[in-house]
Amino acid sequence: MKSKGKLVIIGGAVNKGSFTETSFDQNVEKNLNFFERGILRKIIDESKLKEDSVIEVITTASQIPDIVGPEYKKAFEYLGAKNCNILDIQNREQANSDAIVARANAADVVMFTGGDQLRLTSILGGTRFHDSILNKYQNEDFIYAGTSAGAAAASENMIYQGSSSEALLKGEIKTTQGLGFIENVIIDTHFVQRGRIGRLFQAVVNNPRTLGIGLGEDTGLFIEEDTMTAIGSGLVILVDGLQIKDTNLTNVELGQPISIKNLIVDVLSMNDTFDLKSREMTIVNSQYNPIPQMSSE
Repeated sequence: MKSKGKLVIIGGAVNKGSFTETSFDQNVEKNLNFFERGILRKIIDESKLKEDSVIEVITTASQIPDIVGPEYKKAFEYLGAKNCNILDIQNREQANSDAIVARANAADVVMFTGGDQLRLTSILGGTRFHDSILNKYQNEDFIYAGTSAGAAAASENMIYQGSSSEALLKGEIKTTQGLGFIENVIIDTHFVQRGRIGRLFQAVVNNPRTLGIGLGEDTGLFIEEDTMTAIGSGLVILVDGLQIKDTNLTNVELGQPISIKNLIVDVLSMNDTFDLKSREMTIVNSQYNPIPQMSSE
């Protein structure tokens, strides 16, 4: 059954609270400004009631929710949103409470901030809150939006740890179950800036049915039914393993380099689309599109 909801997954601008990262940019107020230029606008425009939609900003992934939450609320309200709230769920007991579930049931949009995706799944996974937003996504006009950790956790399986520089050594990438809003993909964020292409290569060769999605910063995907559309100013890298012809994956020891033959890589920029069913990309501004013929009159 196709889901009636929509996904907006965003590569992020800054990381907050992830134990796998070494740098913590403290200029969160400055770095969230990019959302005002289009991605948050897209979320509002696609939501059920537009500016009147109930938006819940979920700050669970972040170690500084008191800074991140108000900045998202400020950005949404700057764009005209009238019902934006902050929901800081810090433990599983809260996520199972009647009060939190009631807020989930009333929401038209949930926006998951950045931070640590393992924190997101370990606190929210399998709770009444998680069940509520999954049910709304499957059956209603509802938006799950997530940046950085919030994007990485959206899929059935997610990367939660792994060195960029050692990513194509067997066993370097650690994956676990995500929140399950989209199947057969795996999502990596801060992708271009942190050189994470090798992480997706290994995730995809481990199970070629999986489509690897790498999101650059200030970049995202709007996903509705089987169509993904690139949004934001940067690049989306897609790694498709269905046509892999050969690999040494099962014949090398842990820590040894992996060989892969015939991976397919697509690069999307703003408004390009990708069909999840046919695995076909469309470049909207293609140089090969037919050029309109000039009239002879």
